[in-house]
Amino acid sequence: MNQVIRLSGVEAIGYHGVLPSERTSGQRFIVDCELEVDTKQAIETDDISHAVDYSAIAKLINDQIQAEPVNLIEVLADRIATEILKNYLLVKTVEITVHKPEAPIEVPFKNVSTTVVRTSEQW
Repeated sequence: MNQVIRLSGVEAIGYHGVLPSERTSGQRFIVDCELEVDTKQAIETDDISHAVDYSAIAKLINDQIQAEPVNLIEVLADRIATEILKNYLLVKTVEITVHKPEAPIEVPFKNVSTTVVRTSEQW
């Protein structure tokens, strides 16, 4: 039995981007995460050890935002998805959206984001 867990708006300061100013000043990155999780055993036992701990997922996302800088948010999104799939075997599919609302764009805008979807079969 699979269910979906959604974790929205995990926010941290990161130093990702292609411009030198982005690497020195940093900026907000916001991540939304959707996990398709095998919940059969968790439902049967009501035991957290048989479930995906979404607080641990939030910490993983936060740590990845603050980790070694990359040029592209596409790489950051893929890195987060990869770490989740490597560390949480109950996750069957992960969808990660990275928002960069303070990107250095010269025209008015509200947000720029990218979304990646990865499955456990890819590992």
